[in-house]
Amino acid sequence: MNRDKKIIYMGTPQFAVAPLKRLMESGYNICAVVTAPDKPSGRGLQLSQSDVKQFAIANGLEVLQPVSLKDPEFLNRLKSFGAELFVVVAFRMLPADVWKMPGLGTFNLHASLLPQYRGAAPINHAIINGERKTGVTTFLLDEKIDTGAVLFQKECLIEPHDNMGSLHDKLMEIGSELVLLTAEAIFSGNAKAIPQPSVNEQELKPAPKLSRETGSVDWKQSAESINNLIRGLSPYPAAYSVMKTEGKEIQVKIFSANLIEQKCEHSPGTIVKTSKTSFMVACGDGYLSITSLQPSGKRKMTTAEFMAGMRDPENWRFE
Repeated sequence: MNRDKKIIYMGTPQFAVAPLKRLMESGYNICAVVTAPDKPSGRGLQLSQSDVKQFAIANGLEVLQPVSLKDPEFLNRLKSFGAELFVVVAFRMLPADVWKMPGLGTFNLHASLLPQYRGAAPINHAIINGERKTGVTTFLLDEKIDTGAVLFQKECLIEPHDNMGSLHDKLMEIGSELVLLTAEAIFSGNAKAIPQPSVNEQELKPAPKLSRETGSVDWKQSAESINNLIRGLSPYPAAYSVMKTEGKEIQVKIFSANLIEQKCEHSPGTIVKTSKTSFMVACGDGYLSITSLQPSGKRKMTTAEFMAGMRDPENWRFE
């Protein structure tokens, strides 16, 4: 019976909901859920609850939302549950006072094959870098970010059609099973933690938090590199570029594109109309056919819809 096995679960976004659901379905006693405080969002700046909080409330779980993880009142409340294991998925860095608290330790689920892609945006960066595979890792927490001893790993192929959204969902499902496997191994005393292999700094691929600059398209890059950037940032926050013509410019988010196997005969950023409903853009070594985009102030649309309201696209170019 798992009901006498107490877990405190920590997480915030959608990625963290599925593993929590899986643990509950397997009968573990989730004493409490720790998640981010509610924050203002949207035009009315209404307070919004994290995905994990919404799921926890819907399932009758106690929710803790400390502003500071070092708050003595929060630490005392955490101790009072007597949980043997803490499970962390897509949360924030924990102080030692927290991760050292449970007798069986604290483990984290990370969406990469550690030690590669340590950091806040592993799914995005794996696609942006053109990786053909990635995966998920469970590991024991220590003082640094994503450096603790590895418990389990599971690989996942990155298909050519995958974008951040589809890969996120695949890793969420694989990760849910890995969290369950890890919890079972720890409670049964069969978990073996192996130090992460030491990798030369030059060989480490980081996954830092995305910045606005990350999404800016440089059309001088190869068509494949630009397509990887588009895929790695779709559907959110999306790669973007600026379309310009005489005296006008429009910022455009780009959600999907197709590689065109054709030698480039135009300068990078040139828009080449290919039919009434499509166009391609010259890159450093070839072309990309844009298939889904969103001009500033408008909704997301297909290229055919965009072209319907666009006169003479050849007079514009991407900068």
